[in-house]
Amino acid sequence: MSGEDRPGLYVESTIIMTTVRVVAPFVLTFALFVMFHGANSPGGGFQGGVIAGSVIMMLAFAYGIDSTREWVDVRVVATLASGGVLLFAAIGLGTILLGGNFLEYHLYERFISHATAYGIELVELGIGGIVASVVIGLFFLLAAGYGHAVDTPEAEE
Repeated sequence: MSGEDRPGLYVESTIIMTTVRVVAPFVLTFALFVMFHGANSPGGGFQGGVIAGSVIMMLAFAYGIDSTREWVDVRVVATLASGGVLLFAAIGLGTILLGGNFLEYHLYERFISHATAYGIELVELGIGGIVASVVIGLFFLLAAGYGHAVDTPEAEE
């Protein structure tokens, strides 16, 4: 069979597409819940980020990897990762500028009430963004396969 005769990996299913369309917002909401309650209960930025990244995987399985790759711009994933790093660093380094140690949240109390709680939540959100973008990036890299790295003219010589 030639490459054109073989069936593709993606099979369109109305049931899967509808299920993902209904379930995806709830999974994303649960990811945010896990991120924001990480300081008081099991969970946190890492776990919530993995759950948020799985939403993109669900969309890819339902609507096809290529169409999801076109829909999710690489710049959005890179912005999510760099935004998470910048948020984490800004909160941590801000406490150093105020004369304390890294991530010493109580130093923000003179500017914002409940600063410790808000600082922890923002750090968890930043970590979640970093982890979600890494999970999404790794998924797209693995989905691309390794065919483009094999059979290059230099390898045959």
